[in-house]
Amino acid sequence: MTLEKYMLPCLFKTFSGYDCLGCGFQRSLFLLFQGDFSAAFKMYPAIYTCLLLFIFIAFHFLDTSRNYKKLIWKLAIINLFFMLGGYYLKHFYF
Repeated sequence: MTLEKYMLPCLFKTFSGYDCLGCGFQRSLFLLFQGDFSAAFKMYPAIYTCLLLFIFIAFHFLDTSRNYKKLIWKLAIINLFFMLGGYYLKHFYF
């Protein structure tokens, strides 16, 4: 079953014709749910750091007794490096 017809289009790519830093996330997440971990990483290298960041953001809002701000900032910076690296590899090497 293909879910591509139900995926949200990238507005940046629609208007500019260029991929954004998040292009490929939905397809990668779908591959991850299917259990194809390596294909998910190849589709969007920042998938695992994004999910880790989202988990700790959820912890920040759900567990107010602990302070996750420093960890969230560190994960966001690491995630940005993975996003930029994946964007660079996708456009200049693949």
